Amino acid sequence: MALAGDTVRLKCHFRTFDGQSVNPADVKLTIYDSQKQLIEDFILDDSHKENVGIFCFDYVLPDDKQEIIFEFRGLYNEKPILSRGKVKIEFSK
Repeated sequence: MALAGDTVRLKCHFRTFDGQSVNPADVKLTIYDSQKQLIEDFILDDSHKENVGIFCFDYVLPDDKQEIIFEFRGLYNEKPILSRGKVKIEFSK
């Protein structure tokens, strides 16, 4: 669990069906609340790429949410490729 207002590093590893790392085109990160309502989105570029297929983004967690859902999305061979995850947020005690 992460603290509200803290910075977390969101990370995604894009892979083919056989497990090979790939760099998709037009990579985008979208942040949703627990009701799947859009909070914000970001266009990612090579500065967010850590290695082949691995993208990272430092994100400041909102103070008014208990959870976020993050989605990394891109295109590989002209087909969508995506990964989602959740971060539970706690207000510091």
